[in-house]
Amino acid sequence: VILMPIDAPQAKIDATRGYGGEVILFDRFKQDREVLTREIAAQRGMTLIPPFDHADVLTGQGTAAKELFDEVGELDYLFVCMGGGGLLSGSALSARALSPACQVIGVEPEAGNDGQQSFRSGAIVRIPTPKTIADGAQTQAVGEITFAIIQRDVDDISTVTDPQLVDAMRFYAERMKMIVEPTGCLSLAAVCHAGIPVQGKRVGVIVSGGNVDLQRFGQLVGSPA
Repeated sequence: VILMPIDAPQAKIDATRGYGGEVILFDRFKQDREVLTREIAAQRGMTLIPPFDHADVLTGQGTAAKELFDEVGELDYLFVCMGGGGLLSGSALSARALSPACQVIGVEPEAGNDGQQSFRSGAIVRIPTPKTIADGAQTQAVGEITFAIIQRDVDDISTVTDPQLVDAMRFYAERMKMIVEPTGCLSLAAVCHAGIPVQGKRVGVIVSGGNVDLQRFGQLVGSPA
């Protein structure tokens, strides 16, 4: 059983159902996902698997960075897409073990910079559900477990705008022949637009997903640059 926002990409919903999953939809702007998942798990006698704030979950997500380091060796920078912080914290653990000098940069949508606010204030900041095309990063707050790792092992958190995400989507499509969802473009958008001095450096970029409806993809990348 998978709980998904009612405005999740239809491609993601259809794929999940196609693999045999039961999808339950909710309104992310009006309903509390955590309360709903706990209720469903209790009613059905199921085990709750959170999307990011669990040691096993973030460790699994961090294997993306491990595989990158195993393949290319040490890096100067690693840019990682950020929502609740699972992928970022897991990737930071991999970086500290395999490329200790690497600067790990988390990237959020500008409209949903709860992680950046939390990182710079030293305490978890909760915000209203942000409105951004990066639907996978419409989180209200980072997790307690992920934040502790981020505070210790991440160097900075940057933000990018929705138009910058579209630029990155277009780059992936035109130059690399890849369909990447807006959230998956956060890291590349920061490389291109965040003003971080990456020229001449060894830079790693985590591309976190391609769950975007083709019609929506066409509308975004086909819009004037």
